[in-house]
Amino acid sequence: MAIAAGIATISTAAYTILRYRQLPSTPASTGEPTVAIARTITAIGRLEPKEEAVHPATSSSLEGSKILQILVKEGDKVQAGQILAILDTRDRRLAALKEAQQQVKVAQANLAQVKAGAKTGEIDAQKSTIARLEAQLRGEVATEQATVARFKAQLSGAVATQQETIARLEAQLRGDIATQQETIARLEAQLRNAQTEYQRYQKLYQNGASSASIIDSKRLAVDTAQDQVNEAKANLKRTRETLQKQIDEAEANLNQTRETLQQQINEAQATLNKTRATIPQQINEAKANLNRIAEVRPTDVQAAQAAVDKALASVEKAKADLETAYVRSPKSGRILKIHTRPGEAISNQGEGIFKLGQTDQMYAVAEVYETDIGKVRLGQRATVTSDALTGKLQGTVDQIGWEVGKKDVLSTDPAAATDVRVVEVKIRLDPTSSQQVAALTNLQVTVEIQP
Repeated sequence: MAIAAGIATISTAAYTILRYRQLPSTPASTGEPTVAIARTITAIGRLEPKEEAVHPATSSSLEGSKILQILVKEGDKVQAGQILAILDTRDRRLAALKEAQQQVKVAQANLAQVKAGAKTGEIDAQKSTIARLEAQLRGEVATEQATVARFKAQLSGAVATQQETIARLEAQLRGDIATQQETIARLEAQLRNAQTEYQRYQKLYQNGASSASIIDSKRLAVDTAQDQVNEAKANLKRTRETLQKQIDEAEANLNQTRETLQQQINEAQATLNKTRATIPQQINEAKANLNRIAEVRPTDVQAAQAAVDKALASVEKAKADLETAYVRSPKSGRILKIHTRPGEAISNQGEGIFKLGQTDQMYAVAEVYETDIGKVRLGQRATVTSDALTGKLQGTVDQIGWEVGKKDVLSTDPAAATDVRVVEVKIRLDPTSSQQVAALTNLQVTVEIQP
């Protein structure tokens, strides 16, 4: 038994030594650092145009307005400032603009009238009045002086004096007739001016540019001028009748002249003095009136200019109001979607009228887990894939978000977490890739960012 136990011990030891010699040798640790293997960052994302999509005409000021006309269709390329749609407020605001422009013309015409001063006809009429009064002064002074001389001459010869009186009365008849006819001509000219003025204001009243009170005053001026013409004609007739009667009486009273000559001389001299005192005063008043109607007051010009400026401001406001009836593109891009159709009202609670994007340059917006964002750098290359695409899209990391938020793009994997925190990373697609997916905004994609 002892021998058997010894043999077993020796055999066990020999087997152990033999097995140790057969194991491969393990190299000793050299202490060199372990190199980590970089891995690709994968994230779910979506496609969108450059600078995201915008929704023109979502202002609350347009709420309730209806679309009159849509000028583009989905897929059309548009330029910044291009008219995309017309609202139903256009016609009303266009009419308001035309009305404001007419008000400018009226105000400018009034300003020109104020700057021009009184009408040429009024000035000429006043000058004629002055000339008539001056002529009347000269004529009456001469007439009265001749009368005095005539009366003195009649003292030496009743017949010769009475004949001279008759001649004077006939001359006076012609002079008064000429004077009255001149007066009638002047009054008729004033009547024509008043009628023209009334017709002009009547047209302005019909166009709504003048008030009824002004029309009434112009009509009264016409009636007054007509009455003056009628009165002057009656005076002419009366003058003719009166002077002719005086001539007849002079011939009949030839024998009675001597008794009354001295008295007539005294009266003629008094009349002469009165004429010399009265008519110059009338001439001075007429000249003062001429200066008054011909004067252009600065205050009147300023008031008329202020009315023009106000009318011009109204035009600018009407233009601005009209511009709001046109929906213009805020930038160049492509019409992705039309949300509101002709006849529908705009609501600022929705998505506006259009969805517009710059599809010439597409981006893939990847939602990278917050734990991986530290491995993402600008300029990294990325590959974008989707079941809807036949190939892979290539791009470059162009922007890394500054905010951590929840996922927007949901995966089809039911086991995927929906409350994870992510950072949006924008991948600028290469030109060929952008062209390939220009019509696939919001397509869900898988993004692989290369290390």
